[in-house]
Amino acid sequence: MSTRMSPRPSALGSGHLPARLSTRLPALTASAALLVAGLAAVPAHAAEATAAAPTAAPTVNLATNPGFEIPASSLADWGSVPGWRCSGGPAEAALTTAAPHSGTSALAVAPAGDESTGECVQTVSVQPGTTYTASAWVRGKFVFLGATGGTDRPTAPAWTESTNGGWQKLTTRFTAAPGATTVKLSVHGWYQQGPFAVDDVRVDGPAPAPATAAASVPTSDKVVFFTVDDGWQTTPEAEQVIAANKLPMAAANNPDYFRRVTAAPGSSIQDHSVSHTDLTTLSPAAQQVEICDARDSLTRLFGTAPTVFRPPYFAWNADTLQAAANCGMRTVLTADADFSWGASNIWHEGTLSPGDVVLMHWTDTLADDLRRALAAAEVAGLKPAGLASYLR
Repeated sequence: MSTRMSPRPSALGSGHLPARLSTRLPALTASAALLVAGLAAVPAHAAEATAAAPTAAPTVNLATNPGFEIPASSLADWGSVPGWRCSGGPAEAALTTAAPHSGTSALAVAPAGDESTGECVQTVSVQPGTTYTASAWVRGKFVFLGATGGTDRPTAPAWTESTNGGWQKLTTRFTAAPGATTVKLSVHGWYQQGPFAVDDVRVDGPAPAPATAAASVPTSDKVVFFTVDDGWQTTPEAEQVIAANKLPMAAANNPDYFRRVTAAPGSSIQDHSVSHTDLTTLSPAAQQVEICDARDSLTRLFGTAPTVFRPPYFAWNADTLQAAANCGMRTVLTADADFSWGASNIWHEGTLSPGDVVLMHWTDTLADDLRRALAAAEVAGLKPAGLASYLR
């Protein structure tokens, strides 16, 4: 199933937060099975206990680009290794097709100096208090695999002194701390020990519940939510309208500009993917890279991890909801009104309603679009509000 922009996008669950642009990031199912047993010789109390027993969540691999099969992008902020952030950047770490453990490529790291271990990391979404198994196939001398920053206690990394030229599997287990929703997974070598390679990384455990899809926020409060997507024209006129009206915004692109226009309480910068691709054309793994890498860039630039994802073109499917959750997103948000480029489209009967999410873009018309949206909100007796306070 996929959902695209239509005259009336549907709110498929409780609403959440707004969209954002991208930070140089250009433009920046559940299934249920019923087991029917025979009636013979099953005591009533046993049947009741069986029926009441919770179904264990399936174990899946939560790592992003675990086999290094997603090709590198030309986008500078995406880095040379999709899904991973390597301390030495492209000068140290890159994809290689030379003798991978499986598939067509692996990660090759050549620490550039005596003070580098060539560390590559990624953020993995986890469930609090849950135990996970991390593993990776490595090749080289003194290669390490570990998880930090969210575990209930310090966890010793798995490591090898030497793989003797072949591939060796490293495995470690960790438990997420109470309240922790992410951990940092890392692979690295050691000082002055030469290059190493990594392939087929796994973080096995239960996946987060899929993100909620929504086009509006269910509320009786007299509020409306303005969201601004991609575009390159960050005009001073739009900044003046935002400042004069103290508008809570959601937007990213020019970090300084967006720090200013999202200064009002309730404002936030959210995720809109790396390359503004129709995600329904991508594999689940590639969708996860698009969302997680955008999250990482935004977190690095603005200091706060986004929790809402707006799919480009409003195109999403069940894989998008799971990929978004795996990247820490709670909501996949579309909209139910569009005031971009001089439009005044409301995709339901009547005027704007409480909880409506209004779409706009960073264009040379944004100042006028904002004024028109403000006038429409006033006619409906609504005031712009920040979605963040409605997500708790």
